Amino acid sequence: MTLEVCVDSYESAQLAERFGANRIELCSGLSVGGLTPSTGLTAKCAEIIELHAMLRNREGDFVYAPRSIKIMLDDIDSLAQAGANGIVFGCLTETNEIDIEANAMLIQEARLFGLDTTFHRAFDYCKDPKKSLETIIDLGFNRLLTSGKQSSAIEGIELIRNLVSWGKGRIEIMAGSGVNASNALQLIEVGVDAIHFTSHRLATSEDAFGMGAKTIPDEEKIASITRLFE
Repeated sequence: MTLEVCVDSYESAQLAERFGANRIELCSGLSVGGLTPSTGLTAKCAEIIELHAMLRNREGDFVYAPRSIKIMLDDIDSLAQAGANGIVFGCLTETNEIDIEANAMLIQEARLFGLDTTFHRAFDYCKDPKKSLETIIDLGFNRLLTSGKQSSAIEGIELIRNLVSWGKGRIEIMAGSGVNASNALQLIEVGVDAIHFTSHRLATSEDAFGMGAKTIPDEEKIASITRLFE
């Protein structure tokens, strides 16, 4: 079972490594679902643990104009040079279907650098999960991160179970969102290949000048989940 910790700091990456997680998903802007991290932070974290970097240059939806795809292509190059082992992304059409052309371009670029590819929770916006899964497999993604089209993976567990069955081992299925020590084993029982969980907790509320809330690594949460697999 692969344990992936979603982090936004070097300190959280250190914590994930210390407690035996297999890899991290590195992001900035976790309060908006994750954005592309800096190459400096990527390089530092990649020194200590396998790292898959978020590829998302703005918050909001997952419909990207050609200029945004160009930025993402450039970011793949930079993240690879910084030491990333994989990238995490997902492009949709205006009707919330998989954008085949945009995703294919990004996968092709990732393959030039030998990077793994994960289709992220943009999948949870898709109307037809079975059809979307087949498209993602055909595109050549290594894995799918999903909450089963619900706000938490445990709420979406039946769809996640179906995705494992439909995938038939052709793609890794990773459950994420709301994963904790009380539900991790239940999610694993449906046959997922990996679980994905965040590593931080709020330390402050958002400040008066709109600079965001400070988060700090949540050692207790990481320890409680990784302990289940010792």
